[in-house]
Amino acid sequence: MSTTEITNKQLPLKLRVLHRVRLAIAVIVRFFFNLYYGNEGEKIPPITDHILKEPAVEVAKKIRNKEISSVEVLEACIRRIKDVNSALNCFVEDRFELAFKEAKDADALILSGTKTVEQLEKEKPFLGVPFTTKDCIAVKGLHHTSGVVLRKDIVAEDDADVIKLLRDKGAIIIGLTNVPEICMWWETHNHIYGRTNNPYNTTRIVGGSSGGEGSLQGAAGSIFGIGSDIGGSIRMPAFFNGIFGHKPSRNIVSNSGQYPIPETDLLHSFLGIGPMTRHAKDLKPLLQIISGENASKLKLDEHVDIKKLKIFYQIDSESPLTDPVDKDIVSVMHKVVEYFEKQHNIKAEEKKIDKLRKSIAIWLTTMKTQRKFGELIMKKESVGLILLEMLKNIVGLSGNTFIGLVTALFDYTGVKFGDEKYQQYLKHREDLENVFKNILGDDGVFLYPSHPTTAPYHNEPLVKAFNFSYTAIINSLGLPATTIPLGLGRDGLPIGMQVIANHNNDRLCFAVAEELDRAFGGWIEPQRS
Repeated sequence: MSTTEITNKQLPLKLRVLHRVRLAIAVIVRFFFNLYYGNEGEKIPPITDHILKEPAVEVAKKIRNKEISSVEVLEACIRRIKDVNSALNCFVEDRFELAFKEAKDADALILSGTKTVEQLEKEKPFLGVPFTTKDCIAVKGLHHTSGVVLRKDIVAEDDADVIKLLRDKGAIIIGLTNVPEICMWWETHNHIYGRTNNPYNTTRIVGGSSGGEGSLQGAAGSIFGIGSDIGGSIRMPAFFNGIFGHKPSRNIVSNSGQYPIPETDLLHSFLGIGPMTRHAKDLKPLLQIISGENASKLKLDEHVDIKKLKIFYQIDSESPLTDPVDKDIVSVMHKVVEYFEKQHNIKAEEKKIDKLRKSIAIWLTTMKTQRKFGELIMKKESVGLILLEMLKNIVGLSGNTFIGLVTALFDYTGVKFGDEKYQQYLKHREDLENVFKNILGDDGVFLYPSHPTTAPYHNEPLVKAFNFSYTAIINSLGLPATTIPLGLGRDGLPIGMQVIANHNNDRLCFAVAEELDRAFGGWIEPQRS
């Protein structure tokens, strides 16, 4: 049964009616958006520097072996950023001058011969490799706004932990990418830097909150990226922009240096910083670094025998108020299942986990805290002030985005932090986590859509607000998950899925990602035809 056919008598009549009304509205909105935007966006230039198409580990190897210099790689990244950013608006602040100094220092270290190639590989495996990160992750000397106008003048005084770890291993941070206001929406737009566009079609969204990073990686603007994910903020942008993105197991990567920082241990467990790459083989070595002292928990060096994996899958959550899964995504997921059966003699088992229908309710409820969302984006907040700010937004006089204000208003509705219903949803979350743990064990992976549709038009998420439930629920459960690109759909936009494993079994996600990268071709250069 697809989402469009939800008639389950267990669902309240009002919810069933609301579901169908929302679907009808979404169809009408899509019709008018299609008329307004058309099917053609602004074309971005083709990639002329071949080094940008190579995996980060190969770029690092070539730098160590003096086949190319760090300075040359950095120059290629800067050229590409300048070539595409006018169309994409994904890159918001640079540290090119400092990056050039660090690249020259990396080249000088290599040329000095004071360390062998083997020593460099062990001590500084990403020496001289340029990377980028999103605006909400602190980089010393750069702005740290999280897309909030009230923070437009705030500059980070120190690097976030993940940035420190990567720089210690030789990587060179070259700048910041765009995010939604306070990183809490799945279209990247704010009133400091504006809206970010999709490299495959600039009329479409890039996702959020790591949307600027997803767009830049999809366009090959830096060698790798770092994002963060509390409800799909790595995996949705990775999906929409045709790249790989990994949300690590809970409490593995330090969140220190992010803004906003979660208030509770529960929310800390939802949030994860992870790699965003064009090649699956880069995910594991990057997570090995950014996990710091927790890396040993993941056993990333332990070999994974694909043939011994158990594979489970589910095509549709059947959750109310979400879109049906696009037929191209359904088709490619079935092709993946067939691939594993033909190539590895693995018979995947289809699941129907009923509790996934509660995905959005579980995530929204358990995201509640004592602090109101509006406090993060407004000097003073109340229902009246939020409504006034919405009126100002309509006439272009507000520093806040409309969806940010809607979210602030929504915070006054529904379950209250700590009340009886909140506790019930905590129990639902715990029960669903146990379901996954029992299914997956230590040798199982779960294939699931990253999103039910390809990248929508700009502003279209307003009528598809809960489609992000496919990724959000995995944050609630603290499980590792990797978005895997699997080609382009009939609309020329990326399609794919996410692969999920049990706690601290991130290596299983990577093994599947690398296998499918080889089998299905992975990242495809945008608009290369």
